[in-house]
Amino acid sequence: MSDRTAVALTIAGSDSGGGAGIQADLKTFSALGVFGKTVIASITSQNTLGVQAVDDLPVETVASQLQSILEDDKCQAVKTGMLGNDQIVDRVASLLKRYRTKNLVIDPVIFSSSGKKLLTSAGVEAMKSRLLPLAQLVTPNIKEAEILSGIKIRGLSDRKRAARKILKLGARAVVITGGHLKGKPEDLFMDKSSTEILSAERLSKSDPHGTGCVFSSAITAGLALGWKPLSAVKAAKKFIGQAILGEVTSGSGRACVEPLSVLYREVEEMRAMEEIKRALQLFREEKIGQLVPEVQTNIGLALRNAKNHGDVLAIPGRIIKNGDDIFTGAEPEFGGSRHVANIVLTVMRYDPQKRAVMNIKYTDGLLKICQRLRFKIASFDRADEPKRIRIREGSSLEWGTENALVAYGSVPDIIYDLGGIRKEEMIRVIAEDMESLVAKVLAIHKLYKKTL
Repeated sequence: MSDRTAVALTIAGSDSGGGAGIQADLKTFSALGVFGKTVIASITSQNTLGVQAVDDLPVETVASQLQSILEDDKCQAVKTGMLGNDQIVDRVASLLKRYRTKNLVIDPVIFSSSGKKLLTSAGVEAMKSRLLPLAQLVTPNIKEAEILSGIKIRGLSDRKRAARKILKLGARAVVITGGHLKGKPEDLFMDKSSTEILSAERLSKSDPHGTGCVFSSAITAGLALGWKPLSAVKAAKKFIGQAILGEVTSGSGRACVEPLSVLYREVEEMRAMEEIKRALQLFREEKIGQLVPEVQTNIGLALRNAKNHGDVLAIPGRIIKNGDDIFTGAEPEFGGSRHVANIVLTVMRYDPQKRAVMNIKYTDGLLKICQRLRFKIASFDRADEPKRIRIREGSSLEWGTENALVAYGSVPDIIYDLGGIRKEEMIRVIAEDMESLVAKVLAIHKLYKKTL
């Protein structure tokens, strides 16, 4: 199969809200370079507020889909998600066994994230007796692990006992996911020869929908690509982290993880790079050097949903003036300026749509021009800066920006300060995007030239 595309199959329910189930599985496979095939076992009517209805398909319809796939050619990996009832579980298990399916990942979907029961009690028993013995890996969350093992889980020792019990049911490996734990989300991986705790930082406070489906389908994709189970699990854990960071709010309820956020980010990064280079070219052509302060200037553009310095594009070493001309000593890069990133990220906490910033020099004349242009203007006083902030490198601008935003009550077009000891006075121009930022800066420049 080395000259053919890796193929993974998902046997699961359809999520009309698009955040989990078949829909999430296919997006995950595609994001990881694996061709996805599907068998739909159940159709749910759900949205971001919860599950309104569940309709399991007739067992013969499920079996017909699965047999069609398996008779065509073997998939490199298969996962099961929501199966609905014992009849579907039993028939799926029979067909997977008959066709000697390898690399089977079982996501034992028993309840929806909103609490709706998605697998009957008889279906749970059929899963334990018929499906788990075929599994390369099973990926229960805490509640599912309790149901499969019969062990109440309170601490790590309980999780290990539950994992051992699940292994005795026939699965060759188990990952008990820890997203519902307090503190860091620690996953417990166990097979017959090893145990490993996989820890990570909690990346979202919103508990987004679809994490279990995306995690298990990412593991399935890894197995389809030929990775060992533990390697596939570790890669899937990193992948689900990226999907959580790219979570999407598509309705009035819970956010959903976005498996394609990695690909979206690559496209957005390329677009941001083009936009900031275009902005720099326009500034060179318009010769805005007279707007550049003595400490030089910088420009920043954050990605949507930016969370850290690495999500903000800026110029390492700043933009330098030479009379009216400007030049840069380095290409723009993400994480290129902590100072710029601190401003942008602080602004985005108050208005996520405002993602672009540039600092220019302060003069009374320039401030009057900003007023003449009817820009919304806020300021902060460095004399009010607490000592603990002043002595901590890089935190001063974050404090000043937030102080101005709180005092103003919203995000303005301009934030300025009158400087302090060894601190040059400064104007910061804020905008929704790079095009808007360029328009504001050039409008200021046009009027300023008339005063020179």
